[in-house]
Amino acid sequence: MKLVKPSLAYQNSYCRYIKELGEEERYPFPLDFAYDDFEALLEKLEKFALGEKLPKGYVPSTTFWLVEKEEILGVTNLRHKLNKQIMFCGGHIGLSIRPSQRGKNLGNKLMNLSIKKLHYMGVNQIHIHCHKSNLKSAKIIMNNGGVLDSEINDNGQKVQRYIVED
Repeated sequence: MKLVKPSLAYQNSYCRYIKELGEEERYPFPLDFAYDDFEALLEKLEKFALGEKLPKGYVPSTTFWLVEKEEILGVTNLRHKLNKQIMFCGGHIGLSIRPSQRGKNLGNKLMNLSIKKLHYMGVNQIHIHCHKSNLKSAKIIMNNGGVLDSEINDNGQKVQRYIVED
């Protein structure tokens, strides 16, 4: 099991992953990008990583896929830095586990790899946010060194902000 940058080699697995998600809200945000032209998707992800052609309010971010053999098991999106809005609500890490792979402790594995990757990228203080009602995410964050920093109200939803120090 390893983190890889998105590539054409995983196109079929990615398409199956998206279909598995069905109508559920997609995290991290790149899972909402159009994928019918897969090469254009890969180019868009690379531009985000380079900080090119970002929509207003976005910051550079790199997407990685957690894979085993030929199958994508999870997705993480790592923001290289935070702006004021994302520091308020968003954080450095957005991740998800493929529905058929949930309940196998892969969230902990993916969070751990994401934190290590950010430290390698030079991010020493990592902000990770989750909805207060998402107890599984909160547990994963705390299992990986996250310490509750604050709680905010974001459009009627309580969001917890955790900090992981290097």
